[in-house]
Amino acid sequence: MNIPRIEQKRRLRLIIAALIVAIVGLLIPFSQVASARTAEAAAAGDSPKPSIVLEHGAWADTSSWDGVIRRLQADGYTVYAPPNPLQGLPYDTAYLADFLHSISGPIVLVGHSYGGAVITNAATGDPQVKALVYVDAFAPAQGQTIAQLLAAYPGSCAVPANLNVVPFPGAPSGVGDAYIKQSVFPSCMANGLPATEAHVLAVTQLPIATIALDQQTGVPAWKTIPSWAVVGTADHAIPLALQLAMANAAHAHITRIDAPHLSMISNPGAVTNVILQAVRATS
Repeated sequence: MNIPRIEQKRRLRLIIAALIVAIVGLLIPFSQVASARTAEAAAAGDSPKPSIVLEHGAWADTSSWDGVIRRLQADGYTVYAPPNPLQGLPYDTAYLADFLHSISGPIVLVGHSYGGAVITNAATGDPQVKALVYVDAFAPAQGQTIAQLLAAYPGSCAVPANLNVVPFPGAPSGVGDAYIKQSVFPSCMANGLPATEAHVLAVTQLPIATIALDQQTGVPAWKTIPSWAVVGTADHAIPLALQLAMANAAHAHITRIDAPHLSMISNPGAVTNVILQAVRATS
């Protein structure tokens, strides 16, 4: 029998057991500290950052949000800018609503121009949407149409004389895709932007189906969801008086800026600041 070897094994077991006890003793305080910090965070109302969803309007595309997206991402936010189909209010609303349902957690929903009408309908009844932000946008009441609003507040440059309407496959009778004439676009939509940029935007604009102008809004989400509004005082597409009337009806927190209709391009910092106001107020 090799007694020394047996004794070595016994001592090794004792050492291992002692090490295990020591490690467990260290882990327990750490777990208690972690639990305490978790409890403190919960007591302080710590909550995850909301996702921010940006909805573009007619005669634009998702790239119009580039300056805002860069700023929000730099602040650590998850940002989405889904395409707006521009096929009519019921279709565009359903498209955005389905997209919102794919996101987990709270949402701040932002709409520009016609995109404001879309978010007004898409967010209705969605408990995830904590705030609405309107950027030079339509915020119609129930039963209102964009055509009615523009008729009630004349002065928009987006009138039939300034549109090119072209057919598209499968369109209902009398419906076409409407573009702002390229010769008009810079002064109508992009006044205040560099001329070269305005002319590029005129070429790359996406059309909207004319049917969208006459489709009624349902129960507006701003009835139950807090809202904010960026109002460009140099907007030629949606008259200032109309923007203010809609924002006041929605009880929105209004920020006026000296900007054209595309304020998220000309003044992305100011627009981002309002979005962050909505985030802070609803977090």
